[in-house]
Formats: sequence, C-alpha cells, structure tokens
Amino acid sequence: MKFPSLVRQKFCKTPIYLTLYGEGVTEDGAPEVIFESEKVDCNYQDSAKTVLTAQQKKVEVSGVILIPGDIVPDSPTISGGFAEINGVRREIVRGVKARNPDGTVNFTELDVI
Repeated sequence: MKFPSLVRQKFCKTPIYLTLYGEGVTEDGAPEVIFESEKVDCNYQDSAKTVLTAQQKKVEVSGVILIPGDIVPDSPTISGGFAEINGVRREIVRGVKARNPDGTVNFTELDVI
C-alpha cells in the first residue's frame, strides 16, 4: 500500500543549507556529521515570542523545517546540527522521522532555534 505524502514537494519553496549530526562522535570528540547539503528545498515555518527578564526584553525565534521523505536514509536518527535559513544560521535541537504504519519515512521534521 502506498501512503500519501503529508509534506508535498510543491509546497517546499524555502532553500536551506543543512549540516546534520548523528549519535556518534569522531576521534576528536566532535559530533559525527552524517549529512551536508548544498541546497535543500523545504517548508519552513517560524515563530517568535518575547520573554521579559529582570534586565531586559528578549525575543526568541524558533521554527520547524519540513522535508518530504527521508533526507538521511542511512541513519536511523538525527540528533542535531545546524541549518542556514534566509542567511541566518539556526541550531537544530530535534530531528524527527515521521513514519508510515509500514515503517517507511513519510517526512523529516527538524526543530530549530
């Protein structure tokens, strides 16, 4: 049975540059890079909120990157990395591979701050 794509490619118009980390580390103790891209088109949604601290007002921006399919099929998980979106480098804090009932990956979701 073929499952419908929940993130359609025709709605992915935002170009981003990705570096993704896996669970392992290199000999130097640095995160293991499992994927680097020149350009990936995605559906990007961002939000901002204002946090009032004792000293000042701070604006926190977070977002969600949605990419159809499995962007890193060789790795079971995505533990972090960074994405350059609209010229701004954002840290990836969570990676999700949304799976179909048969175990295939429908889309990849990356949460950024």
